[in-house]
Amino acid sequence: MPHIVLRLSLTTLTSEVDDGQQWKIHMHPMLTNAVKAARRAGTIINRASQDVGSIKVHSKNYNDFVSEVDHAAERAIIETLQEVYPDHGFIGEESGNDRTDAEHVWIIDPLDGTTNFLHGFEQYSVSIALMSRGQLEQAVVYDPSRNDLFTATRGRGAFLNDKRIRVSNRAKLQSAMIGTGFPFRDFKHLDTYLGMFKDMIKNTAGLRRPGSAALDLAYVAAGWFDGFWEIGLSKWDIAAGALLVQEAGGIVGDFEGNETWIDTGNIVAGNPKVFAQMLQVLAPHLTDDLKSKYQAVITE
Repeated sequence: MPHIVLRLSLTTLTSEVDDGQQWKIHMHPMLTNAVKAARRAGTIINRASQDVGSIKVHSKNYNDFVSEVDHAAERAIIETLQEVYPDHGFIGEESGNDRTDAEHVWIIDPLDGTTNFLHGFEQYSVSIALMSRGQLEQAVVYDPSRNDLFTATRGRGAFLNDKRIRVSNRAKLQSAMIGTGFPFRDFKHLDTYLGMFKDMIKNTAGLRRPGSAALDLAYVAAGWFDGFWEIGLSKWDIAAGALLVQEAGGIVGDFEGNETWIDTGNIVAGNPKVFAQMLQVLAPHLTDDLKSKYQAVITE
């Protein structure tokens, strides 16, 4: 198999093969602009991280914090995208909804992992997704502290910086490392989650809770996590990361393998084999509130 060297520019991914052959994947213009917006937000976040003690913070809800950095980063993202796409809609964690009935709608989390950021724990990200005519088409998850850029365009694969990424090929849940997120704001399903957590501990090689769902999903896409699950997330937490997983060859569904995850926020993601086994472990714990009646995305 020829050795492949990958180089990434803002608009073109070029791969040179030893025999001199080349292939190019042109980055979609909308993805290019989303990357520009994510990097602008990342610059704001990185500057603010040098003195987190001076950042103004207030609580939106119990255990749900927002800082002036969240607001500044989201403004930078929206301004960057509106300059190019004045007719597009926006769903933002901090600014709310604007023209969500538009043909193209951007779904934005300017700082996923605010609590981590405020504690100087470098596990947070910028998440930007584009939904066109009801379907996710573009995704950017940017880790500003590590300068890791995860991108995907529907039908064109998923990338980390200059490298194509794929979900892991691990076949057994017993040897899998799984990401998750603890209930921290709404404890309605806490006992259910603890039951899921207990059984996942027994049936996996280990669980991890880093604190940024967007990055957790990006890690599934990169094959670093074999799977991920969480209850009650928001669209902006999961939209970009979910497309990354799908374009990396993985599966995303709700707790019954159905397609309600984008609306309910109840999400399972993983490589195809681990995904199916995770559903089996979670199934005994599902309450009526966590079940769905949609056609399954897998039949096995």
